[in-house]
Amino acid sequence: MNDRDFIAYEYRSVSAKAEDKARTADMYEAFGWEVTGETAGAGGVILSMRRDRRTEHKQELTRLERKAEEQAAALRRLKASQTSGARVSAYIFGVIAALVLGGGMALAMTLSGNTAAFVAGITVGCVGIVMCAVTYPIYRKLADGATKRTLPAIDDGEEKLANLLEQGDELLRMR
Repeated sequence: MNDRDFIAYEYRSVSAKAEDKARTADMYEAFGWEVTGETAGAGGVILSMRRDRRTEHKQELTRLERKAEEQAAALRRLKASQTSGARVSAYIFGVIAALVLGGGMALAMTLSGNTAAFVAGITVGCVGIVMCAVTYPIYRKLADGATKRTLPAIDDGEEKLANLLEQGDELLRMR
């Protein structure tokens, strides 16, 4: 066997969410990695990859790869922040709404001999039902506001990531 026919590879496994599988594979392929397989993992997939150890400009590719990983992680955090604050606010408001509804029911059922308490309990219960009904619209409004605020930063981050991937691809083509 001729030494020039032998290729030594370095191997790597990366986990990704199922919906980000193609994006993750594309990112690593820009730095010379080749996806060799995938397995189901907790909450997503695990991509198995390999790259020729004799790849030229390997140090620069590795540096760009780390920058791209950091940029991708920052993008994931930004995208998660679009709904996290709205979700917490909706949970809190929903719990308060459920407590108001439960309080109205308790007031209406425990003081059965008092007509005024019964009517007040039904009124408080109806207010609780309305509060429960408006929890989702409140969530959507807060999430839409956060999306509008973070969208420029996400677009900028996507552009930076694309530039890093282009630089990695250019280095691979300079053989």
